[in-house]
Amino acid sequence: MAMISINLRDSRPIYEQVKDAFRRLIISGALTPEEKLPSVRELAAQLVINPNTIQRAYRELEAEGYISSIPGKGSFACAKSSIDDSRVRELLKVFDDSVTELLFLGKSPGELKSRIDGKGDAQK
Repeated sequence: MAMISINLRDSRPIYEQVKDAFRRLIISGALTPEEKLPSVRELAAQLVINPNTIQRAYRELEAEGYISSIPGKGSFACAKSSIDDSRVRELLKVFDDSVTELLFLGKSPGELKSRIDGKGDAQK
């Protein structure tokens, strides 16, 4: 399994860094559906952080539908179909807010559409 790392200089709380890292691994396919995640204690020891921090990240990932936990068995990555609609709504709100701000800052709808279509320049 790919390594999770934390950045102590990052302004985000550690549990959010862990949550985001697992979310990226699941979205990218590095963690396949039904693949077992490290136990809370195992990952906490590996990252040298409090197990409660890992537990919080896992709990939030489960609430969003990215993982499922089975008592006594562990936590497992979920298939895309099980991801909560509330996460989609949350991301669309962020997207809408970002688009509104980018339009305000002078980006054209065409430039934004090109990015969505995968033809945009990430450097602009």
